[in-house]
Amino acid sequence: MEFIKQPMDIENRSMEIIAPHLAGLQLTDAETKVYSRMIHASGDVEYAPVIRIHPQAIAAAQTALKAGCNIYTDVEMVRTGIHKPSFHRYGGQIECLIADEKVAAMAKAEGITRSMAAMRTFGKKLNGSIVAIGNAPTALFEVLRMAEEENICPAVIIGIPVGFVGAADSKKALAENNRIPYITVEGTKGGSPIAASAINAIMYLLDNRR
Repeated sequence: MEFIKQPMDIENRSMEIIAPHLAGLQLTDAETKVYSRMIHASGDVEYAPVIRIHPQAIAAAQTALKAGCNIYTDVEMVRTGIHKPSFHRYGGQIECLIADEKVAAMAKAEGITRSMAAMRTFGKKLNGSIVAIGNAPTALFEVLRMAEEENICPAVIIGIPVGFVGAADSKKALAENNRIPYITVEGTKGGSPIAASAINAIMYLLDNRR
């Protein structure tokens, strides 16, 4: 059986297959690259009409990255999926507290999810950061609450939790916020690989070295 063996050839062919599904969406060049990476990570061209990128999100994320911002994730899978050589060129750290014992104890004591407790623990450190949520709608709801009630202001929220309970509602609330730039996906689709792919796409726009 004949098949493509070179990684870059596989990637290039994938982008060729994705391109027609983005036609007519009136995307900028930068948005096209982020959409393409997200669709590539999902293997699902049905993402094309449901991805939502705030007009300032890509530029805000790039500015934050170049300033050495941290990235705060809801789960380890998001942290694992971020391309570390690209990210560490800018000097920031990627943090996740989902497995932290103190966070687990807080969640149990307060009757909330660990992902919510993790965001509360990050607190003011979220200011000027990139928040990347790929699994837990409760984490996204909590960050939005903190923004409204505690004046917490990340540089950008990449909020793409997946699932049937709360995911669509949390992403709708993110898209309706009028303060923080965002990247999200409507409905139940999403997941950690998609959130990580959006960050990787933005980093590749800054510097395409892998």
